[in-house]
Amino acid sequence: MRMETYIRKSLGMKAHWVTTVRQEAGQLVAQVERIGHRRLCCGRCGLEAKGTKGRVEAARRWRDVSMGGQWLVIAYWPFRVVCAACGVTSEGVPWSDRWSRLTRRLAEAVALMAKDRDWKATAAHFALNWKTVVSAVKRAVARGLVKRKLKPIRWIGIDEVSRKKGHHYLTLVYDLERHHLLWVGDGRTEETLQGFFAWLGRRRSAHLKGVCMDMWRPYLNAVREHAPQAVVAFDRFHLVRHLNEAVDEVRRSLVRQLKNPLRALIKGTRFVLLKNPWNLTPRQKQQLHALVRANSPLSRAWYLKEDFQRFFDYLREGWARKHLDHWLRWAARSRLAPFKKLARLVRTHRDGILAWTKIRVTNGALEGMNNKVKLVSHRAFGFRNVEHYKTAIYHCCADLPA
Repeated sequence: MRMETYIRKSLGMKAHWVTTVRQEAGQLVAQVERIGHRRLCCGRCGLEAKGTKGRVEAARRWRDVSMGGQWLVIAYWPFRVVCAACGVTSEGVPWSDRWSRLTRRLAEAVALMAKDRDWKATAAHFALNWKTVVSAVKRAVARGLVKRKLKPIRWIGIDEVSRKKGHHYLTLVYDLERHHLLWVGDGRTEETLQGFFAWLGRRRSAHLKGVCMDMWRPYLNAVREHAPQAVVAFDRFHLVRHLNEAVDEVRRSLVRQLKNPLRALIKGTRFVLLKNPWNLTPRQKQQLHALVRANSPLSRAWYLKEDFQRFFDYLREGWARKHLDHWLRWAARSRLAPFKKLARLVRTHRDGILAWTKIRVTNGALEGMNNKVKLVSHRAFGFRNVEHYKTAIYHCCADLPA
């Protein structure tokens, strides 16, 4: 097969053909011309054009993949076509998208590599400008979002991830049933989540059965407004995190106050207190036994933490409610300020915590997705532009079709 024929067929040309292939400045330049009087298509809407009105003044060039160790460049003078819908525009070429100076197959290769590497390294590999890589990734994400077919969404998880210092966040919405990312929004306000429900639509919002999230009031307000039929369950992971923070705060306050041998016993036991008992090493078990026997406020804090964990074992809401009420009374009388504060928080969000017995879903998969999102940011050493960050998240985490 001649090189000209191979280039024409591999780029999907039908109304064009390759006249010559020459070497120029270390590159292979393929000169393309139109075949006869075949109808061309509009570069804006893609419809068949009614006629032509001359050609553009300067030749346009598109970078393609390498051939024989040399980059291939497509050179062509596009026609100005007459479209019934758009008027006079430039013709659409089959080997590239509008405004792009890369062929489709090179843009796909760039977007594929950008999933595993940062954009700067991808640009260096293909000898492209960084902005060209950004453009290729944005086109791939936009095309994937259009092609993506969403099945009925019934269970979603909502969480936030920090994007830079100073309490700047992104809101992530995750399909807990099919385990893929649905939507990314800037900020973690009520208006942010309203943007998700606007994207989801009223009909799909009415099909939601359950929402798992942390105890963040703006999120709860938006869910209650747009999906009142959905059961709201507060995530187990965040509840346990609040418990661990309360225990650690008691431990740190005791270390600051005590000046006797008990301080030496408490110091350095943070993970002994926070780990599950069945995960402790023999030495850590001895340390925990000594702490419990000391009968200090820290032992009360540990017992409160472990007793709350029993709540997640109940299958019936009635028994779970009794256990939670008993724990709230115990925490209120514990004389431990962090647990009194936590008891007030639990009492305020009691219904969402009890919903665990009905749907028993967690945001564990979403927390794993958050780690992948952070990795996308770390390998690029951060993103100055939030839109670029959102594009990278969609590209790497949303499992979009090519």
